[in-house]
Amino acid sequence: MDLKMHTVSNGDATDPAAIVRAYLEASMVPDPDRAAGFMAPGCTITFTGGRVFDHPSGPTAVNAARYKWVKKRMGRFDVAPGPDATVVYSIGHLFGEWPDGTAFDGNRYVDRFEVVDGRITRMDVWNDSAEWILDPALRR
Repeated sequence: MDLKMHTVSNGDATDPAAIVRAYLEASMVPDPDRAAGFMAPGCTITFTGGRVFDHPSGPTAVNAARYKWVKKRMGRFDVAPGPDATVVYSIGHLFGEWPDGTAFDGNRYVDRFEVVDGRITRMDVWNDSAEWILDPALRR
């Protein structure tokens, strides 16, 4: 995978939370190639259902099949510096439309990132979508 490093706009390029926010913003366009510029070589993305990808185009493809469109309302970023990586949690809600055009909002998500030397080395993704698909009564 050929990764071109992208810079963080409106933030500090050394701030792990700013790096994660810039990655998520690129992912929501969606611009998976731009998002990949915030990743270190060898980065893994473990998406919902345990799907493992090495490029943001994997989750983009899953989302294209699952939703008509989807965006993140990023609520907060929790940052935990560690000896080998800084862990950043992005916590918020998904909103958008299901394939049939039904709008949704309030779909909880947690994304966990590991950031080393200004690059994302690992991402894990969890959200309520599968539960909402299985039981539409849970949708808000």
